[in-house]
Amino acid sequence: MTGATRLLLLARHGEQEQPAGVETTGAGLSERGRQQAALLGERLARVPLDAVHHGPLRRAVETAELVAGSLPGVPVYATELAGDHLPHDTDPAAVPPAYTRFLEGFTAAERADGPRVTAAAVRRFGRPPDAGDVTELVITHAFLIAWLVRDALATPEHRWLGLNPHNCGLTLIRYTDGLPPRLVAFNDVAHLPEELRGTGLPPEYRF
Repeated sequence: MTGATRLLLLARHGEQEQPAGVETTGAGLSERGRQQAALLGERLARVPLDAVHHGPLRRAVETAELVAGSLPGVPVYATELAGDHLPHDTDPAAVPPAYTRFLEGFTAAERADGPRVTAAAVRRFGRPPDAGDVTELVITHAFLIAWLVRDALATPEHRWLGLNPHNCGLTLIRYTDGLPPRLVAFNDVAHLPEELRGTGLPPEYRF
């Protein structure tokens, strides 16, 4: 018999308002982002969620509010653990030049604080529950989703780079006591019509 299970649903926030492709601390959702979030909520309306957690930045807060509109009675919590932070102090010399330039843009503080917060997020969300089955939704940012997927698959630490979740795409990871984590789905956008898919990805992958 297997032990207690945590079904972790991860969703990146909806598309942020302009300027396109530039995520800033105060940016909220675009109209497309609001549509994405509302449709995500409709899809999850029949899921027996125990809680919704979201990061503190405005785009994550607004996404959670719209999703929660379809989830009456489900508690919603803000947490820095679901925030937008660098998940790993990856050595720029160990990755391709395009990633090197990206990593060199982070400050020393971000390179120290981000991995600490991410490790706490893994301890909180990326493991089986202490008792009883739990189903939770975490509305967060691309980095944390990429790190949790990498962690579940036990791939090299630098492989969080290059994982690009859609805005309001769903990723599901199952954590069961006594078993390795199981990646059930990544970037599921079945709830989004074609015109709302692909946002948050590099332009060459938006088709």
